[in-house]
Amino acid sequence: MESFKIQRPGSGGDLPQGGEYSPFPVARKVNSIHSVVMDVDVEGGNLGPYQDRPRTFPNMRGKSYNPLIFRILMRINVRVLFVILLLALGVVFYVGASTSPIIVFVFSTCIISFLVSMYLAKWVLAKDEGPPEMGQISDAIRDGAEGFFRTQYGTISKMAILLASVILCIYLFRRPTPQQEASGLGRFTSAYITVAAFLLGALCSGAAGYVGMWVSVRANVRVSSAARRSAREALQIAVRAGGFSALVVVGMAVLGIAILYAIFYVWLEVDSPVPLLLVGYGFGASFVALFAQLGGGIYTKAADVGADLVGKVEQGIPEDDPRNPAVIADLVGDNVGDCAARGADLFESIAAEIISAMILGGTMAQHASGFILFPLVVHSFDLVISSVGIFSIRGTRDSSGKASSEDPMKILQRGYSVTILLAVLTFGASTRWLLYTEQAPSAWFNFALCGLVGIITAYVFVFITQYYTDYKHEPVRTLALASSTGHGTNIIAGVSLGLESTALPVLVISVSIISAYWLGQTSGLIDENGIPTGGLFGTAVATMGMLSTAAYVLTMDMFGPIADNAGGIVEMSQQPESVREITDVLDAVGNTTKATTKGFAIGSAALASFLLFSAYMDEVAAFAREPFKQVDIAIPEVFVGGLLGSMLIFLFSAWACSAVGRTAQEVVKEVRRQFIERPGIMEYKEKPDYARCVAIVASASLREMIKPGVLAIISPIAVGIVFRIFGYYNGQPLLGAKVVASMLMFATVSGILMALFLNTAGGAWDNAKKYIETGVLGGKGSDCHKAAVTGDTVGDPFKDTAGPSLHVLIKMLATITLVMAPVFL
Repeated sequence: MESFKIQRPGSGGDLPQGGEYSPFPVARKVNSIHSVVMDVDVEGGNLGPYQDRPRTFPNMRGKSYNPLIFRILMRINVRVLFVILLLALGVVFYVGASTSPIIVFVFSTCIISFLVSMYLAKWVLAKDEGPPEMGQISDAIRDGAEGFFRTQYGTISKMAILLASVILCIYLFRRPTPQQEASGLGRFTSAYITVAAFLLGALCSGAAGYVGMWVSVRANVRVSSAARRSAREALQIAVRAGGFSALVVVGMAVLGIAILYAIFYVWLEVDSPVPLLLVGYGFGASFVALFAQLGGGIYTKAADVGADLVGKVEQGIPEDDPRNPAVIADLVGDNVGDCAARGADLFESIAAEIISAMILGGTMAQHASGFILFPLVVHSFDLVISSVGIFSIRGTRDSSGKASSEDPMKILQRGYSVTILLAVLTFGASTRWLLYTEQAPSAWFNFALCGLVGIITAYVFVFITQYYTDYKHEPVRTLALASSTGHGTNIIAGVSLGLESTALPVLVISVSIISAYWLGQTSGLIDENGIPTGGLFGTAVATMGMLSTAAYVLTMDMFGPIADNAGGIVEMSQQPESVREITDVLDAVGNTTKATTKGFAIGSAALASFLLFSAYMDEVAAFAREPFKQVDIAIPEVFVGGLLGSMLIFLFSAWACSAVGRTAQEVVKEVRRQFIERPGIMEYKEKPDYARCVAIVASASLREMIKPGVLAIISPIAVGIVFRIFGYYNGQPLLGAKVVASMLMFATVSGILMALFLNTAGGAWDNAKKYIETGVLGGKGSDCHKAAVTGDTVGDPFKDTAGPSLHVLIKMLATITLVMAPVFL
């Protein structure tokens, strides 16, 4: 294919010879690279010091990729597909109607939310993609993201099938629990159901990740194009694109569990099949989410660190400059790390929370049947109220008025406030509908207050994280000021900020757990012995309250990487400075929303893990056929288990960060090599080899994600088996289960603190750099800015690799101990 050139209007001649390049090969059968010069008259802007240079844009567009299921569906006749869809819906609603009217309500709400998400996707895709050079860059990002996703999830699927085989063997040879014997479930039925649920959870978690990436790689260029017209339009497109992903992910989590519950209820005639759901579906979702977060996090941060250290610090070129060989890998990483991985992460969080709450609801079902299905209804309302919050963020016809200069963060917060208000109303209505019981007529009000505690906790968590990571507040500005005295003081200030930021969230979590437990205990619900039974369920309701706005929170999270990608496309396509300023503001807000979402995620993980720990103790008691209510850490072996749990968190974090460091070193060496061997890159006379950097980070991240992931899965199993053997010879049959319980408890506590530190410190370092780039303390290119870039690179693996992976690790440890409980006895 021939290279082509575009003559800049008014230049009076052709481009210099250096502006013509021949095609070059890349790893994904790339067709060609073209030299393109864009029209400088876009919006009448000024392209800055490089406007007279020819600019290169990578046309890395390869063969479009669609998952196998999509390719199969596209080959089916539309009418046949429509009939199949109607039959599937009919079967689903028949099963739901045979179970409970509540399940029908849940199914209906989820399907309506899917229709709303389809409208959002259609609305976003109807927006223009801007000039051709923007489309070329977007195509390159899309190809890189889809190629890595396909390879990564192929690797994860193989590991999932292997693990499913192990689970099948364990369940085929384990002793069934008294509950399973009473319900008539045999050993073989239980084993195959658990494995099927595990694989379904893994499949849905992977689908959630794909949905997150699918929309982000298509919305980024549309946000870039909209930024040429107004900031408000760009904001609206990014929010609605994130909203599409959020509604699909949350709807899929709720619908998947509801369908499984209904199937077990109707065809297996099991009244309380929730433990089966937990050990299968929840663990499958956690397993995929962990490896997705690790692989995507290593990819995105290795590329980011390599691009920043050589590009910004050594060469002094702007972020996302087209001359940086690692820039495409960096932009691809935003999608596979922040979008795909976060979609799988939040899917897993919601699934674990729903299932753990349904387990506790099963113990309360003698009071009212609604206790089991209450979590599904809460998240069904979440889909409704979050949709209202998303649609409350509207564009404006007045591009020159107040709306064009309004702080995007305030606009997002207004939408969140609308969602919070509706959450309070719908949560109260849900508790009155489902949790009312004749035995304790006022119990529903206590549980409504528990939900309010959770909602307030979520709001406070968002505020605390925003305070420590937004450059409008004092902590980040102090961190930026520390950069003026050098790289070392920037690092010291960032570490101290991160350590300090753990205090308030822990106090909030502590108050929430105790308040919700007390409200549940005083609800008036008692067992046959007159002992209050509502305490733990009150904590579960508080967790549901915290996650009752999960779809809107995920929307804000997806907004971040989409805005970041949009800024990269604007910079690479050399748009006017005014356009870049708009995307920079959106990017800074996106950093804050990503940080607040991580704070939200770790808060909900703490509450959910508390519930899962209780479920683990109940599971052990059921298998051992004796009470298991307490874990005594004064026993030396149990204390050692706690030490091993804390060690696991630190070792896992170390391996995740070192994986980023090793991969980033390869990127740095490659970028330096290209700048040395191709000096014309800096003058736009030679093209960077973008594909080489993409290949480096893709292969390295797939390789590096295995070790920390396997550590997380093997550690609790190995510890449980070793101490089970030790207990067998010492006459302590429950020792293995007790040591694992201690390991789980200590790992949860250490993981919460470590994740808070990593997430907040990384977000603060990033926004301190953004604050300096607004022009303060010398602005871009100054020594202060270079020190801030160093801090940002240190914080990158903190906030986008190790920190988010710990969210998943905490819950996965709980679910894997539930799955493997028979092995410890």
